[in-house]
Amino acid sequence: MKKVASLFLTATIAASALAGCSTGNGGGKSADGKTTIEFWAAPNPTQQVYWKEMAKEFEKENPKVNVKVSPMKESPTSEASIQSAIAGKSAPTMSENINRGFAAQLADSKALVPLNEIEGWDKLLKNRSMTDTIKTWEFSDDNQYVMPIYSNPMLFGWRLDILKEVGVDKMPATYSEVLDAAKKLKAKYPEKYVWAKPALADPTAHHRWFDFFMLYDAASGGNNFIEGDKFVAEDEAGLNALKFMDDLRKEDAILTKQSTDPFENGLGIFTDLGPWTFSYWEEKFPEMKYNENFGLSLPPVPDGADTENVNTFADTKGIVIYASATEEERKAAMEFMNFVYSNPENDLKWLETTKLPPARDDLSANESFKAFFDKNPELKPYADAVPNAIPSIDNAKYNELQTHIGRYAVNPVVKGEVDPEKGWKEMKKAIKEELKK
Repeated sequence: MKKVASLFLTATIAASALAGCSTGNGGGKSADGKTTIEFWAAPNPTQQVYWKEMAKEFEKENPKVNVKVSPMKESPTSEASIQSAIAGKSAPTMSENINRGFAAQLADSKALVPLNEIEGWDKLLKNRSMTDTIKTWEFSDDNQYVMPIYSNPMLFGWRLDILKEVGVDKMPATYSEVLDAAKKLKAKYPEKYVWAKPALADPTAHHRWFDFFMLYDAASGGNNFIEGDKFVAEDEAGLNALKFMDDLRKEDAILTKQSTDPFENGLGIFTDLGPWTFSYWEEKFPEMKYNENFGLSLPPVPDGADTENVNTFADTKGIVIYASATEEERKAAMEFMNFVYSNPENDLKWLETTKLPPARDDLSANESFKAFFDKNPELKPYADAVPNAIPSIDNAKYNELQTHIGRYAVNPVVKGEVDPEKGWKEMKKAIKEELKK
């Protein structure tokens, strides 16, 4: 059924291109010679406000272009609403809120324009200082389909206060250091755990971004997991990540049972944290203070590995331009992106509005952002990690593939049902079979 849907979507896009139709959403050229582009913003009020403001400023300097900003529908999901719009020939010119995996689905169906084929792309990368960051976004066909807006390098939080109580004076950086901390924790507090996270036993695809891929990206030095339709994961790195989980299980340091706010309540002392956490904590857990009772670190790595420039998974989304857009609309869309991203003040406004780190190489060094990070020091480690953060795999079947990682490897390993070697072998077999379909 998925192949049929993909073929239908491809045929729809091809027909639209042959017909020379515009976006069907009010885009195109009007009688007065103005080009109108339709921009779908994420279904988040703060982002809609931001993009409407950017559109207004752009139109002041580009009177021959109108930018219509509207929120994308969430029913049943934003991805489904986009696919429905494409099939119904009513796609916008461009939209944000696209991750690399979903972009791969759309690119497979010829629904997206390779951004690198539009004049102004190289200028955009240079002006926004994202030459390094964009490298990990390249797709297997050597094209770039997404302009990353933000990059959330996922970090691990540690309960510094509890570590100190059990005799650990710094956040563990290697597997051995984590296991040593686990032994000391269980000796003093048998009822506590290092990693208390029910999702470790849940095969749902997106959970793997926030456990397995963080560890794998760190252990492999950012090596790809899937390239196009090929499984290219580094066996040693994958096995190391699973063995680390298994070793924690053996120390009774992993809890997969349901619990309420385990990190905040001190039941677990180690967890994945995104930059969106802190606004939530300000309201619900004001006692959580950065560098007092919690700290932030890159993922732990195998013993002997570099603990400085560590890779991690990046929760990232960006902008795409749809294939149904006319040449005039594509050109105007690229001009709009160049307008927004040629000025770091616009990225600062985004950061202040959303707390989502802009995907820039210089985020932690650019003076434009210094005052913000001085005021929000807990977000600085995320900025430092942006250049080494790895986005999601660029395969249209990312949901199925990541479900296999959980079902055959992560979930049974943390439950003690299989050893890491068998889990990795079974996962690898399932993924390779999936890639052949």
